[in-house]
Amino acid sequence: MIHPIIVPTKYSLRSFNFYLVQEENELTLIDAGINIDECWEYFNRTLNENGLSVHDITRIILTHNHEDHTGLVNRITSIKNVPIYAHEESIIRLKRDKDYFSLRIDFFDQLYREMGCGEEGREHVGKLRKAMNSKERFKIQGDIHPIVEGDIVSGLQVIETPGHSPDHVVLLQPETQNLFGGDHLVGHISSNAIVEPDRQGNRILTINEYLQSLQKCLELDINTVYSGHGRIIKNPKELIHHRIERIHQKSEQILSLIKEGMTTASEIARSFYKDKYRTEFSLVMSEIIGHIDYLELCNKIKKEKKEGVWHYSEL
Repeated sequence: MIHPIIVPTKYSLRSFNFYLVQEENELTLIDAGINIDECWEYFNRTLNENGLSVHDITRIILTHNHEDHTGLVNRITSIKNVPIYAHEESIIRLKRDKDYFSLRIDFFDQLYREMGCGEEGREHVGKLRKAMNSKERFKIQGDIHPIVEGDIVSGLQVIETPGHSPDHVVLLQPETQNLFGGDHLVGHISSNAIVEPDRQGNRILTINEYLQSLQKCLELDINTVYSGHGRIIKNPKELIHHRIERIHQKSEQILSLIKEGMTTASEIARSFYKDKYRTEFSLVMSEIIGHIDYLELCNKIKKEKKEGVWHYSEL
């Protein structure tokens, strides 16, 4: 039995969704919302309406490390010490590993300079430096058990779906053909394939990874996706095909801008996203860089570094 916890939000995400999966004497929590009192109240209300309490939870499984999917973990484990499961790549992020986050700041400092972002890039790197300390409170306190492709946790099959984040997994319930999808597939908006460094500081080709993960899900027998935001998705393969098509369309749009003579990622981002370049800088640059990387991988563009900035042109 699945008990959805749907917490409305005014933002474009529409809601923060997480799920209780009840089977015999086991109660699994998939994701944990955002750390606000309203989310905690919705969570406890759903438990109470089904004759349950926090003490009945036997495990927590996280689809990925983002704060709106892990928010209540520490509140729960402070009441009952339950095992936490997440992808092995989640652990350095959930534990706020200082070496990794220092590497991550250096990565974005260099990235934004090479993409010609100027003041906006320096401003965002400054925010990342401040967040190193301020976000320490998001550190997961309990022990985290690593999971990888093919693992089975309480009857749920772990499937690696990097793209939105490098540690993202979805969880398949084979007998029901239900998929707990995290942010891999959202009904009303496309998921951002967010540019991140790997543990060595190399840029992950996120659009390419996301496309591969979408293709992987097309091969699964699924009829319902319990998404991390918005509506529960029926007949998900139609939506997956649409998302793949839209990625290719956007790449072609960006290629057209390069053909018109725009050469730097920041110049392309300003043209493509207008005012959002400033208001949603990190997401906008992530999207543009991801598509530029994908175009380069497809041998459609080439690059040349001039005075420390990459300039792109049609191949």
